[in-house]
Amino acid sequence: MNETDEKRAAVLREWFDRVDSDKSGSITALQLKTALAVGNLEFSLSVVQQMIRMYDFDRNGTMSFQEFVALNNFLLKVQHAFSDLERGRGFLLPDDVFEALVKIGFMLDSPAFYSVCESFDQSKNGRFRLDDFISLCIFLQSARNLFNSFDTAKQGRVTLDLNQFVYCRYDSTMW
Repeated sequence: MNETDEKRAAVLREWFDRVDSDKSGSITALQLKTALAVGNLEFSLSVVQQMIRMYDFDRNGTMSFQEFVALNNFLLKVQHAFSDLERGRGFLLPDDVFEALVKIGFMLDSPAFYSVCESFDQSKNGRFRLDDFISLCIFLQSARNLFNSFDTAKQGRVTLDLNQFVYCRYDSTMW
């Protein structure tokens, strides 16, 4: 670990320890939501819970420091993609969103892309603020993780029985 990485880890640890107000060694969705709001990132509790589920490696419903670092790395990648394309406007237009998603590694066809844009454009004006874009990326990463869990042959296609489909639909209704 170089000096920059050590400083970043120290800053993250300090932030995590402040958020972990009960000093349990892990943070809850409510604690994370409150902390993100301090940084002007407003997310519904369900989106924050999804953030935790994405990186909750031990599946205990909370986020350890190691899990938080993994989430932070993802959020930084998303934030950089947003910053590269927002051109000082403070928002992305749909074409920018598509380009940013490609930079992050999400390749969607037009129907899927416009469907998620419609769902995550909170103000319904075609302008995606950072928190809208992060929410969209959290959804896509969660969908990718779920898809990959069924795509055991890594062919980019899955076949689901009714039980698996119900599980997928139930998981997606948490949004």
